[in-house]
Amino acid sequence: MSPNLTPEQKARDTIDRKLIASGWVIQDMNTLNFSANSGIVAKEYQTDAGVADYLLFLNRQPIGVIEAKREEEGRHNTTIEKESSEYAN
Repeated sequence: MSPNLTPEQKARDTIDRKLIASGWVIQDMNTLNFSANSGIVAKEYQTDAGVADYLLFLNRQPIGVIEAKREEEGRHNTTIEKESSEYAN
């Protein structure tokens, strides 16, 4: 990991590594291909509430949202939970 990355990019890199290690296929929203795997993660997915950092699909059905935040923001889970639930709705 490069020391010049922003805190959010460091979080995204960590999230990407963990998702890939868990068997998810990460794709950019512009090249989303549900045939690539049963577990697809769409980066920067546009919702009615804004852009979700990661939207998880299992068998083409949305099942979860992940928001990439700086490590310090992980202590404010209620704020992140509200943001994620708006994307999910």
